[in-house]
Amino acid sequence: MQRDSRQITTLLKQPQPARKNAHAVMIPRCRTLLPACRRILSPSPVARRLQSTSTSTETKPYYITTPIFYVNAAPHIGHLYTSVLADVIKRWQELKGRKALLCTGTDEYGMKIQQAAGRAGMEPKAFCDNGAATFKKLAEDAEVGCDRFIRTTDPDHREAVEYFWRVLRERGYIELKNHTGWYSVSDEAFYPDSAVEKIIHPPTGQPITISKETGNTVERATEENYHFKLSEMAPHLLSFYAANPSFLLPRPRYDALVKEVSCGLQDLSISRPRERLSWGIPVPGDDSQTIYVWLDALVNYLTFTGYPSPPGASTAWPADLHIIGKDIIRFHCIYWPAFLLAVGLPLPKQVLSHAHWTMSRRKMSKSVGNVVDPFHAMQRWGVETMRFYLCLDGGIATDGDYSNQAVEERYDKFLRSQIGSLLTRVCSKKYSVSASLQAERDSITKPQLDGDMAALYTRLRGLLDGYRERVAEKMETFDLGGGIREVLNVVAETHRYIHAAALWEDGKADVRAHMLYPAAEALRISGILLQPVMPRKMGQLLDLLKVDGGRRSWRDAVVGGDYTYGEGTEGLKEQVFRPFPFTLAQMEQRAAMGRPVKEIIRRNH
Repeated sequence: MQRDSRQITTLLKQPQPARKNAHAVMIPRCRTLLPACRRILSPSPVARRLQSTSTSTETKPYYITTPIFYVNAAPHIGHLYTSVLADVIKRWQELKGRKALLCTGTDEYGMKIQQAAGRAGMEPKAFCDNGAATFKKLAEDAEVGCDRFIRTTDPDHREAVEYFWRVLRERGYIELKNHTGWYSVSDEAFYPDSAVEKIIHPPTGQPITISKETGNTVERATEENYHFKLSEMAPHLLSFYAANPSFLLPRPRYDALVKEVSCGLQDLSISRPRERLSWGIPVPGDDSQTIYVWLDALVNYLTFTGYPSPPGASTAWPADLHIIGKDIIRFHCIYWPAFLLAVGLPLPKQVLSHAHWTMSRRKMSKSVGNVVDPFHAMQRWGVETMRFYLCLDGGIATDGDYSNQAVEERYDKFLRSQIGSLLTRVCSKKYSVSASLQAERDSITKPQLDGDMAALYTRLRGLLDGYRERVAEKMETFDLGGGIREVLNVVAETHRYIHAAALWEDGKADVRAHMLYPAAEALRISGILLQPVMPRKMGQLLDLLKVDGGRRSWRDAVVGGDYTYGEGTEGLKEQVFRPFPFTLAQMEQRAAMGRPVKEIIRRNH
C-alpha cells in the first residue's frame, strides 16, 4: 500500500502537459494510476471474506477475541483457560443460530521478545515462528475453533498498524517529547509515580520498585519518544463508561476502572528509541523510533476485520466481546478505547476480565515449580475433560485453584457417574426410548398415573420447562460454571426420578413408556446444551441416543422439540465416559514404589 501511495503521489506531482498533448500524456498516466488506486481502495482478503458472507440485511457476526499471547515463554494453563472460554462462548452463539467469529494469535514484537531471542541465540523472527507454532498447536489441540490465528508479524497487520498510526497523527493526537517515568521491561509499559511502590525483594532483601498493578519490577527512565494525548481522552472515556455500565465485567473491576480514570490520565508514551528496541514496527516517517508494542498489539482486533477497509464496507467490527485476564484491564479498557475514540471508530461492546489460576492458593510460578503445562494436562485427563473442568471451576471474579485431584473428581462424579450413567440408564434393555416418544404423542394410549407416579412425572416435567432459558441466562452473562451446574442439576434430578419411579420393576410395564419420556428428554436436551463445552463428547452422546445431526440446535432444546430419536438404543453398551486406566492415587502409589505408570489415556477421554 505504501508503494502504491508513493506511486500515485509521484505521478500527480508531475508537470501537467500542454493542452495540445494532454490526451496523449494523461491517458497512459491514468492507466498507470488505476491499478494502484484499485489496490488501495480494495479491502484485505479477510474483509472480502467477511463481505461475502455479510450483507446490509444480515446480522453482524458475533465477534469475540482472546488477547494475543506473548511468545517469550511457553503456554500455561491460563492461556488454555482464556482460549476455552472464548471458544465455548462462540459455540454458544452458533448453537443459537448466530454466525460467530473468533480471533486469537500471538504478540511477537517488543523488548521481551528481543531479549528472549538473544538469550536463545536466535533471530527474533525465527524465535517467534517457534513460539507461534506452539500457541497455534495449543488452540488446535484444545478444539478452539478460531477463524484466524493472527500474528503481529503478519504483513497485513503491519499495514493496519501503520495506517492506524497515521490516522492518530493526522488527527493531532500524537506529539514528540521527552518522557520520564517508571518503565517495566516485563510489562513493556511506563507507569506514573502513583502506580508504583517500593518493597523489599524477598529473595535478596534489597529494596526495589514495582508496579502496583502487575507486581513487576520498574526502573526510572528518561527518553524522547512519541506520545498519545491520553490526558485529553479522560472525559470522553468517562462519558462512555457512564453510558455503558456493562462495558467491563465483573462489576467491581468496572467500578475500579471508573475511579482510576476519574483521577485523571497522563499522556502515554507510544514509541521507543530504535537504538534500544529494534524488534518492532518502525514509526511511519521516523525510522529512529519503534511503535509501542501495546499499540501495535491492540490493533490486531481490527486487522482481523480487514482494517483499513473502504467506507461503508461490511465488517465484523466492533468486537462484541474481548476476553482478557484481569492483569491487562488498563490496556484494553483505557488505552484501547482511547485510541479508537481518537481515530473515530466504534468501541468494543464488552470486555470480560477473568481471574487467574492458583495452585494450593499460591500464584503459579516457574521458580516455585507449580506451573501447569496445558499440553500435559490435556494428554493426561483428555481435552474435553479439561474444557469441562476449566469452565466449571475457573474463576471470573475470584481466582480458581487448580488441582489434579479436582480434575479427576469432577470427571468421575459429574461426567462418568452422572451424564454417562444417565445415558446407560435411559438406554437400558428394559426400556424403549422410541416407544416412549410414541406414547407421548399418542394421547389415546396415555395411562392414568397414581398419585406418587403423577407427582414424580409432574415434578420432572416442570423442571424441564424453561430449562434452556435458565442455562442461557448463565451462559449469556458469561457464568459458564453456572450454566454447567444448571445442567448437572437437571441430570441429578433425572437420576433421582428414575430411581424413585423404579421403571425396571415388572409391575410398571403399563406406565414405563410414558414415564421414561421426561428422562429421555432431559438427557437429550442436556446433551444439546453442553455441546459448546464438550462438542465431541456431546456429539457422541447424541449419536448414541440416535438424535439426528440436524436436530441439535437451540430450537430443538425443548420438551417435544424432537420425536424422531431413540430407535434401537435398547441395551446400549458403549460408554461415553470410561474410567481412567489409573486413578491419581494409584499413579502416585506406584510411583512411590518405584514403578511409575506410563500415562496412557484412552483417546476418547
